[in-house]
Amino acid sequence: MSHNKDQQTLLVQRPTPTVVRNGTDGERAPFLAEPVRLTPAWEASNLPNDELNFKGMTMERAKMEISPPYDKYKLVFLTFLLHGLGTLMPWNMFITAKSYFVDFKLDESYTGTKSEYATNFLAYVGFAAQIPNVFFNWINIFVQMGGNLTTRIIWSILLEIILFVITVLLAMVDSSEWPGLFFWVTMLTVVVINMANGIYQNTVFGMAAKLPIKYTGAVVLGSNVSGLFATIIQIASSAIASSHRTAAIYYFITAMFILLLCFDTYFALPLNRFYRYHEMLNAKESEKHKTEDEHRSIPYWQIFKQSSVQMFNVFLIFFVTLSVFPAVHSDIKPLDENFIIPPQYFTIITCFLTFNFFAMLGSLLTSWVQWPKPKYLIWPVLARLVFIPLFLFCNYLPRDIERTLPVLITSDWGYWIIAILMSLSSGYLSSLGMMYAPHTVEPKYAVTAGMFAGAMLITGIFSGILFSMVFPYTVQL
Repeated sequence: MSHNKDQQTLLVQRPTPTVVRNGTDGERAPFLAEPVRLTPAWEASNLPNDELNFKGMTMERAKMEISPPYDKYKLVFLTFLLHGLGTLMPWNMFITAKSYFVDFKLDESYTGTKSEYATNFLAYVGFAAQIPNVFFNWINIFVQMGGNLTTRIIWSILLEIILFVITVLLAMVDSSEWPGLFFWVTMLTVVVINMANGIYQNTVFGMAAKLPIKYTGAVVLGSNVSGLFATIIQIASSAIASSHRTAAIYYFITAMFILLLCFDTYFALPLNRFYRYHEMLNAKESEKHKTEDEHRSIPYWQIFKQSSVQMFNVFLIFFVTLSVFPAVHSDIKPLDENFIIPPQYFTIITCFLTFNFFAMLGSLLTSWVQWPKPKYLIWPVLARLVFIPLFLFCNYLPRDIERTLPVLITSDWGYWIIAILMSLSSGYLSSLGMMYAPHTVEPKYAVTAGMFAGAMLITGIFSGILFSMVFPYTVQL
């Protein structure tokens, strides 16, 4: 059998020629070999790959096309949840470790001198963390800093681990004679960690955008679990350690352990058939548009405009949340001495544990319930603006400020219910917004839309933190 480009030709030669009598002399006439022409081969029809059965496919890929795999044991979902936890780990670790920095390393009893470093520590950390985080989240969309997704994630996580090692070393040494240097080295560490984390967080949302919608929700759920995790680890390390120094060492080593898990599980993702299948679908979709787009740049403005409603939703949800938590939330004091929660535990339970637990629960709910639909999500998001005045009308007593605004919510139960609703709605609606955003554009632009949503998340956080600074002066007008 021989092939040419346009046809297949089959030459048939009979092994024993048939004898044909030629008139009366009886001579034989051999049966000459005649070519048998067949229809054009399927290889020559120039059809696109997805119409040619499984041309160019490996056997595994062909099997996945026939029988799409599922996320067995929820391994991919749990991996993205872990990465969501890792993306907010640096922020939550430094904020929750306030007592280590303020009551120990920068306190007058340790350094021998009083300074403003301890007084304004959280404000400094907020600026040092969020300014580079916002900047690198946005720049990572337009510039592939460090190369492809894999390279960006690997180097970002490794840099964060190295900086946490430095933080642990600073906890071990005696810095009582150089508190200023300790403070500024810590601030520099926070800046660089959040530069790396801005790239890491933005890239993780881009990866999740390739998968079904609930996997973006897994990242948001993980980020909400991060706050609860940091709070529990801080309480546990303080309980088992004999000093602030030892507690801080345990605490920051735990953060390093989580980041190492994120590093390891990232390399495990390509081994999962479910993840490979969706990578294949994404690559297939990109291949369809490769020819028409190869000389065309990514239409960033078009992508942002198409997903602008969901971008606004994500921004406003986090803006409202960070306007009241933790700045206002943690300064609300009990009114009833006989309240079910003792005064010494009032803030940590009604503020930190309440917010982190119910925000996590709200994110988790989106795995089963996704309502309202994208078109109507903006209405409950706008309704959440009411939480800002509601918290201000609680017994909010900022330090060194004489409140003149009347306290209208005089029930500690009423305040706690408001805190629960704010936390639950924050986790639930933020997950929906992040899940909806990548699906407002064409599949080939889903990664970019997911990265835009991640940048809007951080921008909302930063804007909310800035806005919260006006509230102490608002209640004394």
